[in-house]
Amino acid sequence: MEKLKLAFKLCVFGDSGVGKSTLINRYVTAKFDQDLKSTLGAAILMKFIETEKYRITLQIWDFAGESRFNSLLPSYVQGSSAAIFMCDITNRDSITNIDKWLLSFNEGLNNQDPKFPFIVVGGKLDLENQRSLSWEDIGTTLTVREKYNYIECSSKTGENVDLLFQTIVDKMLVYGNIPTSTS
Repeated sequence: MEKLKLAFKLCVFGDSGVGKSTLINRYVTAKFDQDLKSTLGAAILMKFIETEKYRITLQIWDFAGESRFNSLLPSYVQGSSAAIFMCDITNRDSITNIDKWLLSFNEGLNNQDPKFPFIVVGGKLDLENQRSLSWEDIGTTLTVREKYNYIECSSKTGENVDLLFQTIVDKMLVYGNIPTSTS
């Protein structure tokens, strides 16, 4: 049986320094690189996923978190299949800008569908002992835990990294009404 070929565009955005590039690099290469340079504008990495039924090309857009690039986000997100907003559990302020990021993202996406695949991820779980982002902060900021999936992960240890990306891919398949059989 021939596999169905799919392609998805996934945008990852959030404040500078929260670990977006490190997360994406960990997922794509299965390695941790703490010496990655800051992203300028956007970087695109590819991941090829084989399942029993699908051959998926996942195009992951890593958007720079520096404020000087914020005006570019709406044009970069056009045609997105899903999004990940990333914050840093050791930096309480990193989730406070979610409203600004979502406004900019939605402006470019031109899609207000509440079922659009979106996950909020708290990075740097390996630094749990330095946590400053509390569960109360997470729960009250846009009611993140009820409104969106929320997953915490560690790019350093790899904890929940594959789970995060598998969850977003599963959401894209459901959202896109992808057929469950290829016949």
